Amino acid sequence: MDAKAGFRSFAEFYPFYLSEHSNRVSRRLHFAGTTVALACILSSILLRQPWGLVPALIAGYGFAWVGHFFFEKNRPATFSHPWYSLAGDWVMWKDMIVGKIPL
Repeated sequence: MDAKAGFRSFAEFYPFYLSEHSNRVSRRLHFAGTTVALACILSSILLRQPWGLVPALIAGYGFAWVGHFFFEKNRPATFSHPWYSLAGDWVMWKDMIVGKIPL
C-alpha cells in the first residue's frame, strides 16, 4: 500500500508505517526526536510552561524528517496521514524500547 491509500484503522496503517522506516539511521533519528520531544513535553508540564511544546514539535518532526529526506529517501506519512503517523511514531518508539524493533 502507498501513502495515499486509505487505511481503515491504525492496525492496517502500522505495517505500512514500519515499511517506511526500514533504514536503521532513520529509525534512530526518529527515536532520538521522540525522546527529546517527550523530555520537552514532560518539562513543559512540570514547569507549567506551554511554550516548551514548541521545541517538542521541532525535535519530534525535525529529527524524523531528516531521517526521511536523507536516509529513507521517502515522503513522511505525516503529510498524508498525520494522526496515524503520530501514533505510529510513539508505537515504534515503544517497540524499540522493548526490543521488538532493532534500534
